[in-house]
Amino acid sequence: MKDQNLNYIKAKRRVEREKGFYTHLMIYLVVNTVLTVLKVWGDFNSWDSFVDEFLTINVLSSWTIWGVFLILHFLSFKFGAKWEERKIEEYMNKEISNDSH
Repeated sequence: MKDQNLNYIKAKRRVEREKGFYTHLMIYLVVNTVLTVLKVWGDFNSWDSFVDEFLTINVLSSWTIWGVFLILHFLSFKFGAKWEERKIEEYMNKEISNDSH
């Protein structure tokens, strides 16, 4: 029974971390798209002027800086979770062994 509870807790934590990452990704895309549209809207006279404005540091900086944090969040969610799961299991096993004494 306790193993089943532990597996449920681990699975629930994984789902919460994955959901958090995808929420972060969606916010990143929506906010940066809106900011980009607002920044380049005035230079929408021709395709060339649009591309020139789109490729400025003013526009790309929010995508890049926030993108770095999004990548770090992904790495933390994908690879840091294993460490966290091991620690949770370690503490749960300690708690189980303390309860059985």
